[in-house]
Amino acid sequence: MSFHENTEFGFYGRLKEEFPSQVIVDVSEICNMACVHCPHPEYKKSEYYGGNQLDVDLNKKLVDEVAQYGSSYCSYIRYTSNGEPLIHRRIYEMLKYAKLNSGVFVALTTNGKLMRKAEIEKLLDTDLDLIDISIDAIKAETYKKIRVGGNLEETTKNVLELIRQKRALGKHVKVVTSYVEQPDNVHETEEFERFWKAAGVDYVVIRRLHSAAGARTEIASLIHDKEAGPRKPCVYPWERVVLTARGTLAFCPADWTHGSSITDYRTTTISETWNGPFYRDLRRAHLTNDFSCHKFCGQCPDWKVINWPQEGKAYASMVEEFKREGAEVSL
Repeated sequence: MSFHENTEFGFYGRLKEEFPSQVIVDVSEICNMACVHCPHPEYKKSEYYGGNQLDVDLNKKLVDEVAQYGSSYCSYIRYTSNGEPLIHRRIYEMLKYAKLNSGVFVALTTNGKLMRKAEIEKLLDTDLDLIDISIDAIKAETYKKIRVGGNLEETTKNVLELIRQKRALGKHVKVVTSYVEQPDNVHETEEFERFWKAAGVDYVVIRRLHSAAGARTEIASLIHDKEAGPRKPCVYPWERVVLTARGTLAFCPADWTHGSSITDYRTTTISETWNGPFYRDLRRAHLTNDFSCHKFCGQCPDWKVINWPQEGKAYASMVEEFKREGAEVSL
């Protein structure tokens, strides 16, 4: 089925033809946990793993490019990774440079394990706009089952300390806790939301379980089995670009096999790549439902659980709400 004539899919609203509205910076392949819904434990044993950490000069190049060419179009830069971002020994330097120089909203996603008091002070000193802590449970036994290698009591203490320091220092940063809803924790979702809202976070994100672009085969099978109509395009080729810890540009933030790699960022720019032949061909493949030349996308079932703007709220919706609140405060 072709979607060429369907105006639901394309550049509109926050989706910008000139420059990606989301720039994802994948800073580290190393992780200190082994979450059950994440491919990292298998990834670490695979040929695709290299223990890479992002070159600080590439982060500077990206931030400078966003400032020069993308600040009118890019909604935010989000620091996350196929590992844990706070493991990168120069992460605070990179975050501070991004906030001081990009001209856009800057966010960090972390599992919170390393976010102790001294690290919180460093984080708040960067003047980040958003810190998102992935927790996924409200009961210790559930957390132990899902977030293998973590400690819920310690993580909770870290987040509460972050909220305390934020308030004491009068920082504007938004604190978010997030939760991937899955069979082991679905009975705790409402309690999780209640607890963290009462604790003073700015938002609680409940994410739908996805298969990490097919990498978690058992989850992929569950998603494949879900009722759905004709395949729709995935929003990612119209929405975002990823700078990987290896220094390559890619189009999928859930890629664990380098199947979405496009080019080496050292030899090109985001602007050239976003407006170049690869992205044009990729968008055409999604619109025509012809993945003969894009098999990585063809095998992925996660289009069923990823929203286009008109289909419902997404992470970008939350960021836009925060940005509007900030604009109102500054008036």
